[in-house]
Amino acid sequence: MKRRWYDLNYPGPYLLYLVHFHGDRDYFECHEVLEEYWKKVAPGERESHWVGLIQIAVSFYHYRRKNMKGALKTMKKAVSILGKKSLEIKKLGINHAELLLLLSETINRMENRSEYESIDLPITDPGLMEACKNMCSERGFTWCSKSDLANPQLVNRHSLRDRTDVILERYHQLSLRHGGNARKI
Repeated sequence: MKRRWYDLNYPGPYLLYLVHFHGDRDYFECHEVLEEYWKKVAPGERESHWVGLIQIAVSFYHYRRKNMKGALKTMKKAVSILGKKSLEIKKLGINHAELLLLLSETINRMENRSEYESIDLPITDPGLMEACKNMCSERGFTWCSKSDLANPQLVNRHSLRDRTDVILERYHQLSLRHGGNARKI
């Protein structure tokens, strides 16, 4: 019998994060799904383990795009946060010590300006791994595949997405602050 995500004691957005991190390597989507969740469960908590995981994805997004400065800065922040979150990371089915070692090795590669390479997070919970593999399969992804560096939709996702809703919301918020008198952008 296949292990399903709803049989586990992990938040759905976290599972989606893992599926995108290891399946299609869509780090932008990893950031999106986990940021939305973090804002609901720990809004404003900048030292949350959720923020550390988000920063890992953001760092790999920058690294893949050869933005070493952004990648390094973000990965170092992630390590700083996650270094203090052993219990939380273990509860998420990840080997904390192995994760920190892997991220440290990644920082060294970045500092040496080595080419991007995909990593796999050290998941220790076999049920979690099985559920994520099944979710990948359902989406047509291959678990632990390498990143498709030739895919511009993946590599340049932030600059190719439709931001109409974000722009409209910013305009709306600006209008509210100015008593409805904000000029159109």
